[in-house]
Amino acid sequence: MITFFLIGNIASGKSTAARYLERRGAMRIDLDQLAKDLYQPGSAVVDAIAEEFGWDVLDAMGGIDRVVLARRAFDTPEDADRLNAIVHPILLEQLGLRLLPANCCSVMVPEHQLAVVEISAPAGFADAFALADEVIAVTAPLETRRLRAVERGMDADDFDRRAECQPAEEDLIAMATFVIDNALADDSLFRELDALVDRYGLDLPAAEESLHG
Repeated sequence: MITFFLIGNIASGKSTAARYLERRGAMRIDLDQLAKDLYQPGSAVVDAIAEEFGWDVLDAMGGIDRVVLARRAFDTPEDADRLNAIVHPILLEQLGLRLLPANCCSVMVPEHQLAVVEISAPAGFADAFALADEVIAVTAPLETRRLRAVERGMDADDFDRRAECQPAEEDLIAMATFVIDNALADDSLFRELDALVDRYGLDLPAAEESLHG
């Protein structure tokens, strides 16, 4: 199975790229969602997060209140690093289980030619890059991304806070093995992805749609 890691800052088009490849038959793994799935009430990771960021980050059921946690954990880059230090080791283990299943259990794993992993905080996950055949950066200028996010309903101040916690576009490019400029948010994003799929000789079905989400 070929594995692509997709990295990109908020409103860059990273998730659009991942969904497109999923429509072409890839197994899609959203690392943020995988992390959220770890937030089970009473789990060690939930207790560790509550101790670090305050017990009021818990909801009425004892799980994580994601709105409160996002406000605390993404207020500064240092806060994001504190959350990453708690979640990262467990997340890396869970990702490895999905990408590198044990031989004894491989018959239970759906067969895919391609796995696509969305990573929103790549700087803190660089030690996992060895699991990828390609690290694809989807990039766009800050003001372009800001306009997109606001058009989609995000508060401008919220975007600015989140963007401050993310790497500069040139730093993302330096992490990548393949770069897609998505400043125009047109079908060139999909053409670039198709060309990369073809380069690996993957026999994937065509996507039914090629629209930006």
